[in-house]
Amino acid sequence: MADIIRIPPLQYIHILDTNTNVTKLVTGPKIFMKQDHEKLISGKDPKPMISIPPRCYVVIANPVIRNKDGSISEDEHGQVNVRHGDLEIRLNDEYQDPFPLYPREELQGDVQKLRVVSADSALLIQAEREHTDQTGEKRVPGDLWYFRGPGTYTPRVDQTVAKEVPFRKIKINQALRLRAQRELVDANKITRKAGEEWLIRTPGAYLPGVYETVVEVVNAKIITDYLAIHLRAARAFTDVYDIKRNAGEEWLINSEQSSVHIIDVYEEFVQDVKITVLAKNQYCIVLDPWDEKLPGNRYGYKQLRTGENRFFLMPGESLEGGIKNTYVLSDDEALLLKAKEAFDIDGDNKKPGDRWMINGPCSYIPPVQVEVLAVRKAIPLHVNEGIYVRDIRTGTVRSEIGHSYMLKAHEELWEMPLSDVVEKLLEEAGQKRVDKTRVVTYKCPANCVVQIYDYSKKQSRCVCGPDLVMLKPDEQFTVNVLSGGKPKRVGVVKTLHLQLGPDFSTDVIEVDTSDHARLRLQLSYNWKFNVDKDKEESFKKVFQVRDFIGNICNYMASRVRGVVASCSFDHFHRESAKIIRKSIFGFDDAGKINDKFDFPENGLIITNVDIQSIEPVEKQTKERLQESVTLAIEITTQNEEAKARHASERQAQEALGQLEKLRIENQAKVEEENNKLYQLRSDTEIVQIEGEALARAKAEAEKSKIKAQSVVDAAELRSKAEKLSKENEIIAIKSKQQIEVEFQKKKDELEINKAKQLAEIESNKFKETIGSIGPETLVALSEAGPKLQAELLQGLGLTGYLMMDSDNPINLFNTAQGLLGMGGNESTE
Repeated sequence: MADIIRIPPLQYIHILDTNTNVTKLVTGPKIFMKQDHEKLISGKDPKPMISIPPRCYVVIANPVIRNKDGSISEDEHGQVNVRHGDLEIRLNDEYQDPFPLYPREELQGDVQKLRVVSADSALLIQAEREHTDQTGEKRVPGDLWYFRGPGTYTPRVDQTVAKEVPFRKIKINQALRLRAQRELVDANKITRKAGEEWLIRTPGAYLPGVYETVVEVVNAKIITDYLAIHLRAARAFTDVYDIKRNAGEEWLINSEQSSVHIIDVYEEFVQDVKITVLAKNQYCIVLDPWDEKLPGNRYGYKQLRTGENRFFLMPGESLEGGIKNTYVLSDDEALLLKAKEAFDIDGDNKKPGDRWMINGPCSYIPPVQVEVLAVRKAIPLHVNEGIYVRDIRTGTVRSEIGHSYMLKAHEELWEMPLSDVVEKLLEEAGQKRVDKTRVVTYKCPANCVVQIYDYSKKQSRCVCGPDLVMLKPDEQFTVNVLSGGKPKRVGVVKTLHLQLGPDFSTDVIEVDTSDHARLRLQLSYNWKFNVDKDKEESFKKVFQVRDFIGNICNYMASRVRGVVASCSFDHFHRESAKIIRKSIFGFDDAGKINDKFDFPENGLIITNVDIQSIEPVEKQTKERLQESVTLAIEITTQNEEAKARHASERQAQEALGQLEKLRIENQAKVEEENNKLYQLRSDTEIVQIEGEALARAKAEAEKSKIKAQSVVDAAELRSKAEKLSKENEIIAIKSKQQIEVEFQKKKDELEINKAKQLAEIESNKFKETIGSIGPETLVALSEAGPKLQAELLQGLGLTGYLMMDSDNPINLFNTAQGLLGMGGNESTE
């Protein structure tokens, strides 16, 4: 049974003849009767034909083979021949009408638009098979080339679009750095080797070649009058300024060569170099200066450059110590200089190591052969100030005191060494050394003495205060180490001066009585040195015993112990003061206790001893002593209480008697004051009554006076009011009359002005009339008869006329008014 297949227009089907195994194409519009041996293989429904819009294309796989005349090639069985595995691109230009797909043809993808390439881009095309391209050039598989815009690219099966490559925009002061992937000829017709790099400097759009790789966009370095760039050559080449550069060579590009510079591929940017500017009072020393004659650096050399100047440091150059200011010296300054190499200055040959000074006032720039060791200023010194100066040639040290001093070239300041103990003692005395080159000073207090030892002369000197001690370079203070504390310990006190006294020293000693009672005594010795302040030898005697405090205390303690050892505890307890003084001072020839004790070796005198405390060392003895002391205190206390009680009772009785006496005296005074009070009250009442009566009388009189005065004032006010009223009426009348006079005066003036203006108008009118008539007419008028005159007057519109001359003047003002009045009446009629 046959099937009916309705094929609409522009649609098709594929029918397979199962008998012959041949597939045929059936296109619409058509009603196809499918036989039993035929099979529909294109699908259930007819397929639409392929329509290619303008500027579009499709890709057909396994396209049919066409004969030279354009017909479809078929084999002997009637089956269409196709190119298996091949592709065909069909365009709208060739297939404007819709077309079907023949059996075994396949549509690859959808209908695609032709690719439009803009003017600033290109397509990278790769050859897939050997062929001849659109320009007629033969291509082999793997070839790459550009299809440049603007244009529309027509695809081909033997070409593949690798990618779209945009043009690279090169701005002003930019360059494009390229690298060759293989040997090629670049856009400038220069042969490049594989791996070679170069720059494209021309501003605008640039399309890198197919075998060119863009490494980077190189921006130009801006060069100004104050900024240059330092470059280094990576290999030998010729730069853009047509200068040959060797590998490793370094140079500067400044504004004299170019305002901008693009770093070339064989140039390495080292750094930006700022201009070095020297002011008028500045200079610098350039190390390894550049020599244009070599050209190159003169290594090991130095060059002095002074201001005003500006320059760029060339490669390899550096500044020694940077930019320096010219040494400007005042009259109290100088420069200490040292020659680093032999040279001649103002005819004076200097050898290496020579030192000399240049004194101010002046300005000085040292040459490269000279080293400035120091800027020295004159050191101002007060009469109590000084410095230590050392001669570096001989090593001798001296002190300069009390005047301004400038060090010489062979001199230097010397630091005075002091021991740590002396430094500490000076700091404790508030005289810490800040500058160790200054002469060491020490303010010796009043009534004190300081010993200074001179190691060079091996002798000492003493200074008695108050005075200022100034050490010479070979002198040192004698540090006095004294015993201190209670009991005394050696080396506790360290001082630079000794007090001459009077002063005291306190010590604690232990003694034993004959009955073996151990006691602790605290004794204070008053002492002083017996010196003659006019003789230095007597001061030196003071320092014969180094620790005179320890010597005093030890010696006196031994004397006290010896005497107390021969006394019992009770005896010592009763007469301790006498026993101790006797042991210390001894007896004179008369058997009396001496007033002082002398130490002849250092002139020390003990003038008194104070027994500050005596207490037993043993506990039992201390308790018994405490009991006896307590009992004595109780007895004394009771006695004092009884005395105080008796005195208190006596004072109480005296106070009671005194109180009673005062009470009676006060009562009498109260009565006396009451009498005075009553008298004052009566006097007050009398004064009050009199005052009230007087006040009433004065009030009545004042009332009458005020009433009369008010009447008088009222009358005066009324008279003043009437007077003012009359004066105002008179002023008003005068003002009214004056206004009327002024009004009449102005009215008259206006009338006069009006009359004058009318007269002038009439006069002008008459003149114009006479002028219009003319002299001939007037002559004729005078000669004519009365009738003619009357007619003439009527023609002129005049009722009369008046002739006059200069001998017979007539008042024309009134005449003019009369004529005007007549004319007015005539007009009215």
